[in-house]
Amino acid sequence: MKLHERGLAMSKILIVEDEESIADIEKDYLELNGYEVEVCNDGTSGLAAALHEDIDMCILDIMLPGTDGFEICKQVREVKDIPIIMVSAKKEDIDKIRGLGVGADDYMTKPFSPSELVARVKAHLARYDRLVSNSKNNNNIIEIRGIKIDKTARRVFVNGEEKPFTTKEFDLLTFLAENPNHVFTKEELFKEIWDMDSIGDIATVTVHIKKIREKIELDTSKPQYIETIWGVGYRFKM
Repeated sequence: MKLHERGLAMSKILIVEDEESIADIEKDYLELNGYEVEVCNDGTSGLAAALHEDIDMCILDIMLPGTDGFEICKQVREVKDIPIIMVSAKKEDIDKIRGLGVGADDYMTKPFSPSELVARVKAHLARYDRLVSNSKNNNNIIEIRGIKIDKTARRVFVNGEEKPFTTKEFDLLTFLAENPNHVFTKEELFKEIWDMDSIGDIATVTVHIKKIREKIELDTSKPQYIETIWGVGYRFKM
């Protein structure tokens, strides 16, 4: 049962974290804010829970015994579009880029404050709930030069061929396509799609634009749809 189907019931969050002290703190803060929380301390049990249990969101550590966070994220994203936050003690951009590339919605670097985690959880769940509710109420189709975006079914077709999109990739493409020829900064896109100020997370937008282009552009070096406006941001060309 998803968040929008639970009504006033608690949203269930899965934490996959091998450092028990960190998992306990995260669990305590989330439960204090009204969430139901399950904790797995290894990747194998975490993957099983993520795939087979009724959860509304995942918080995944990257370095885990058994299956790592990247693989869990990848497998979950193949069957569920729930929000996923990846966390890691590593500060290297490559891990962030890889995590977002396999379908994570957000990435946090340890150490972070529990209150920041709660704020991001609230933002992601609230936005996901609105998007699912809106897709039920709006039977909208966007068609632009060979691209068809079905907002109701949340499906994208390029020249008749369906392309798999993660939740945030779909949201970002749809937003740009609904506002053609308007130049948006990376900060504006992050705030619109992630419902948060960028706080140094501009790479998130860049990675998602790159992944979208790989799916819709014939030649990513010469994009025909999403154009980079150097020094400013991006725009969707009509």
